[in-house]
Amino acid sequence: MKRTLMTMMAAIPLSLLAQKPVKLITLDPGHFHAALIQKSMYPQVDPTVHVYAEEGRDLKLHMERIDGYNKRSSDPTAWKEQVYTGKDFFEKMIAEKKGNVVVLAGNNRLKTDYILTSIKNGFHVFADKPMAIDSKGFQKLQTAFAEANKKGLQLYDIMTERYEITTMLQRAFSMQPELFGTLEKGTAEDPSVTKISVHHFYKYVSGSVLTRPSWFFDDKQQGAGIVDVTTHLVDLIQWECFPEQVIDYKKNVKILQAKSWTTPVSVKDFSIVTKEPVPSYLEPIRDANDNLQVKCNGEFTYQINGVHAKVSVIWNYKAPEGTGDTHYSLMRGTNAALIIKQGKEEQYKPTLYIEQRSKDPNFEQKLKAALAKVEARFPGIGLAKNANGWTITVPDKYNNGHEAHFGQVTEKFLGYLESNNMPAWEVPNMIAKYYTTTQAKELAEKSK
Repeated sequence: MKRTLMTMMAAIPLSLLAQKPVKLITLDPGHFHAALIQKSMYPQVDPTVHVYAEEGRDLKLHMERIDGYNKRSSDPTAWKEQVYTGKDFFEKMIAEKKGNVVVLAGNNRLKTDYILTSIKNGFHVFADKPMAIDSKGFQKLQTAFAEANKKGLQLYDIMTERYEITTMLQRAFSMQPELFGTLEKGTAEDPSVTKISVHHFYKYVSGSVLTRPSWFFDDKQQGAGIVDVTTHLVDLIQWECFPEQVIDYKKNVKILQAKSWTTPVSVKDFSIVTKEPVPSYLEPIRDANDNLQVKCNGEFTYQINGVHAKVSVIWNYKAPEGTGDTHYSLMRGTNAALIIKQGKEEQYKPTLYIEQRSKDPNFEQKLKAALAKVEARFPGIGLAKNANGWTITVPDKYNNGHEAHFGQVTEKFLGYLESNNMPAWEVPNMIAKYYTTTQAKELAEKSK
């Protein structure tokens, strides 16, 4: 398969690049994120979507999700899916050229090859994270970005977390120097930036319990945890701490410490979320207690532009009743700390806190002045005093949920396509992001 992928290097068909409206191709969908791109309709996107994949359960689940969006009672979509199945699905997609944007969200083992070959054949690519899961994939991804630049194509990853309201507000307040001061450098033992994300294998998506593919539990196909969800966290650190600045991974990034560890998942629990028996390729991680030791957790500390940052991703099987995935984020400035928490006290809803760190007697006045500036962009946000500082109150209209963020990032990508105006910092920062995650993975493996 690898030799076939890397030898399909056709010239760009000009008719493909000129296609309007945007014509989507869904390639090898295996993750529910592929369907979430189509939870909404977009005026510039043709309602006919061509799907290329092998026959199997991943494809079946994808089609059921799209069908569910089309048949829902409130604001139904009107997608028309044209499906090709066969072992030569990728070669068929390249040959037929029935669309101009390839959407990728699924098994990560071949994803970087899919990206590179699609770009070389003249397709734009809109890919779910991670776009690379190891150093070899990172090198191919660099080549893909170089090819995209040469051919005038857009290659973009789906960074939904930039659209979560408390994250946007944390970034906005950090850009008010009278309030925040300057971002501290911190140390490896006490980073000034920390992001911790807790996820669960058993979860609800679009109102139903998510069925996960068996390969999701295999780090050779999904990628180890240290290169998966951490992609979002590294992206947010770059996006929040150094807004619209180019990050040069060769000069600005240094991995200091890294580790990874497993979460035990019983065979019974595995079958509940996959609806399948344990496949043979997972037998090597099955222990004496009949648990699968899933390599899904990761943590690393690094320097970026001299600032010490720490990211951590933890996977549990199932969240306690009434809870869900959680996020913690700290940005520590010389005058103030900006902290997002999502625990029991916050009723498991992300909440932004601001704590004073300086001895400035006029701090509260500066906070209110900063609030007024931020509120101009986010009307309705407010301020409430608490025991440790202040809570930023957020109207419900901004809490649109994780699934809605896929529509928002898709609209952003479509805007880049239409105007060909992706900001100059996006591509080098995507490259820096995947360098960071894949290098952390290497260091974690060496540390063991």
